[in-house]
Amino acid sequence: MALPDSARPRPTPTSASYSITIRIYASPDYSVVGRLATAVSEAGGLVTAVDVSESRHDRITIDLTCSAANGEHAEQIVQALRELDGVEVHRVSDRTFLLHLGGKISVESRVPLKTRDDLSMAYTPGVGRVSLALAAHPEDVSKLTIKGNSVAVVTDGSAVLGLGNLGPGAALPVMEGKAALFKRFGNIDAWPICLDTQDVDMIVQTVKMIAPGFGGINLEDISAPRCFEIEARLRAELDIPVFHDDQHGTAIVVLAALTNALRCVHKGLASIRVVVSGGGAAGTAIVDLMLAAGVRHVLVWDREGILSPTDSRLTGAKLELARRTNPKAKTGDLHDALRGADVFIGVSAPGVLPAEWIKDMAEDPVVFALANPDPETNVEEARHYAAILATGRSDYPNQINNVLAFPGIFRGLLDAHATEVTTTMLLRAASALAHCVSDEQLNAAYIVPSVFDPNVPVAVAEAVRLATLPGGRIMGDRGME
Repeated sequence: MALPDSARPRPTPTSASYSITIRIYASPDYSVVGRLATAVSEAGGLVTAVDVSESRHDRITIDLTCSAANGEHAEQIVQALRELDGVEVHRVSDRTFLLHLGGKISVESRVPLKTRDDLSMAYTPGVGRVSLALAAHPEDVSKLTIKGNSVAVVTDGSAVLGLGNLGPGAALPVMEGKAALFKRFGNIDAWPICLDTQDVDMIVQTVKMIAPGFGGINLEDISAPRCFEIEARLRAELDIPVFHDDQHGTAIVVLAALTNALRCVHKGLASIRVVVSGGGAAGTAIVDLMLAAGVRHVLVWDREGILSPTDSRLTGAKLELARRTNPKAKTGDLHDALRGADVFIGVSAPGVLPAEWIKDMAEDPVVFALANPDPETNVEEARHYAAILATGRSDYPNQINNVLAFPGIFRGLLDAHATEVTTTMLLRAASALAHCVSDEQLNAAYIVPSVFDPNVPVAVAEAVRLATLPGGRIMGDRGME
């Protein structure tokens, strides 16, 4: 007897990050392509391309590209193909690794270097005139060098994505990717700087020493609580903006998404109750920005339980976070915190939120399960209970992605020749991002714009630039309702 739809196992979503191309030798049979596609589908994969690269009287060569859910799933798909009659799997290529071969970024000259005249102006002896001019007028460095459009993407590799302390070498592909996104979405030249130290003093000193060549510093993948001290010290000691994207980029996009989610369910920031799962760098920054935007009721849950100022185990940043969010010293587990809450924001770990707990939240609950690659809750199950659901993944609606923020943030900072990053800038950036989704576009499955919307970095940059002006207010700004 066939299972009802509700009882069927739900397939695990496939992802382009686990995309493989399989070179196959097969007998010249017209049905072979159909058999290959069927085998991939039955194994839970998704065929994205089929190319016959060679055809002979005794054999055809097929390059079959498909997406899997993870590495183990990719191996299962390949094994299913190997078991087909008349099919030989010759080679399997991981498309993600192929994309990274040789790195993802390069340096190109912006000026022609074709003649002796070109060389004499771009380099010696003509460049000496520019150096002397800058020595006399250092304020012109940003105008006459790359400094005015450059950002250092700095990491120590201590908190790479959600993978942990992998070190500077393993962090480099992530920093390269960040630099590529800066260029693609903000037209900013960014440089990956991977430091072989996790000592706070050495990191601060090193960044200070390289700062003259950059217009801004983007801190990335540095573990808490060290990231707080590093950012605070660099902001105090440098005359260029310092921005920790894991904190503030995440907070900006979360606040923008929350603003639009509340527009959908007709609730206001001042009246909602919010539970944040995760008291690290991202969770702390999200709380800070929400409080600045007008949220009044927040509880933070972490491995210690609900963070309470009376908990003797808490010290440093977590104790301060508990004091700001839980003055009544409520205690308990995540389920206790969630009862009656309007919003759940997860920046913690997979599976901490059983989907059925969402039923105990307030009417029309908003759930942001942002742990990557595996969210805090089962997304397929949570859809039955949450009015609005967002994740950090690209294969679900409402992806909370920092690329919506940081290119525009730095574009605005560089254009304004800003020397610091302020809370006003962050709030205005979140407001601009939220209003990139029009009233006509807004719905439960579309609370943040596409990362490929060309208006997004422009709107965010303009909001940041105007926030540097006296008053810091955007004309026509509707605020953070």
